[in-house]
This record gives sequence, C-alpha cells and structure tokens, in this order.
Amino acid sequence: MSKLIAVCGSPESGKTTLGLKLAQELYFTKKTSVLFLSVDLNVPIMGYIFPHCKASDLYSIGKTLDKTDIYREDVMKQIVTVKTMMNFGFLGFKAGENKYTYPRPTEDKVLDLFRCMSDIAEYIVIDCVSDNDDLISSIAIREADKIILAVTPDLKCMTYYGSNGDAFLGCADKSEYVMNIMDNDLFLPIEEVKSHFKKIEYVLPYSHALKQQTITGTLSERLTDRKYREVISNLARAVI
Repeated sequence: MSKLIAVCGSPESGKTTLGLKLAQELYFTKKTSVLFLSVDLNVPIMGYIFPHCKASDLYSIGKTLDKTDIYREDVMKQIVTVKTMMNFGFLGFKAGENKYTYPRPTEDKVLDLFRCMSDIAEYIVIDCVSDNDDLISSIAIREADKIILAVTPDLKCMTYYGSNGDAFLGCADKSEYVMNIMDNDLFLPIEEVKSHFKKIEYVLPYSHALKQQTITGTLSERLTDRKYREVISNLARAVI
C-alpha cells in the first residue's frame, strides 16, 4: 500500500525544495517508485524544475483534474520523468498556467487523483501551498500518512503558524517539524525559533549546492551536499 506525505510551510519556507529532496531521497534509499506532486499555481513547478525543457515535453496535472472521470492512464500521461530516475515521476502545473486556467476541482476528483497516484507509486510526496483555501492541499493534509512542516528561523514563519495552526490541529501524531536554513547568515535566531516550536527534531543546514541547483535549473538532479543529505536521509527514515 502506498504512503502519502504532505509537505507544508509558510510562503518562501523552502518547502518545495524540501519536499523534492525528500522524495528523491526516498527514491534512492528505498529503490522504489515515487511521485512528487506540486499543487502550486502561483509558481507552477514545471517551469521551476525544468526551465530548460521545451513546453511540449512537459505536462500539466490540471488536464487530468479537468476530466469528468479520472483514471490511472490519465495520470500516467501527465507524469514527467528524467533518464536518471526511471521510477520517479514529477506532477504539477506548467509555466503560464494559473488559478484561472482550470475550474476548481471537486473533492471527489482530488480523491480520485490520489487513488490513481497510489496505484502508480509506493510513495507520494505532495508539495502543498500555504493557502488554507486550496482544496488539494487541505485534502492532502487530511489524508496524509505523514506531514512535514517546514520551519524557517524568522518572524514571518512564526506568524504564519500562529495564524494558520488550526489547519494542522489533530495532526500532531503524524507531523514532523523541520527547520530549513535557507541563508548562511551567522546570526539567525535558530535556537529561539526551535524553543518556540519545541518539536523540531531535524535541522536542514544551508546548502550552497542546493542554491546553485535552484539558480541553474537543475533541481531534478540528486544533491551532492553530504551534510544536507544526511539530515534528509534521517527524515526519510522517519517517514518510511
């Protein structure tokens, strides 16, 4: 039976790269099938991860959600793969699409999508959006076997969880808080934020290699940063 992992966090918390690197680590560690789905329509994932690809080589999960009925084959057609990871699939929206491109999906359609994805892969990692009004993200949080909550050492993150904490009520037993250091500033209030949340067990260090992947459009490749991967590997073991 497949396992669904929802990755959440405040805007600009690095939850997308965190979710993607976790999905890749699950793939290489477990040597099994993994699907990574980003539901963000403000920054469509296909344009972010594959900026050098032709539009004709990329697909959109929006086309699947726009169908009257959703079947396994409909999802398969929208999966983007890379040669180095044949059982790893990327799903999301294409560059140029936005929240007005497709009708808002119904709950039944979202559940059908998750069911089809479960038929395809052993692990499903969903990059949720920060907006609690997003239906796909809300259902992913509800249905998830594990929830990863990205935390950054700043007031913006603390304010987000202070205002949106209700979305994660009742999820404490299946949640993992992850401190995501996205800046190499020596004076970040890391310990203060850790003491505020109290449940942070994983601290992802700042990674220059990850920053370079983001800049060069090579996020689809496995990260070489040992310190970063060590923490991601520990997190992967916690969600298996």
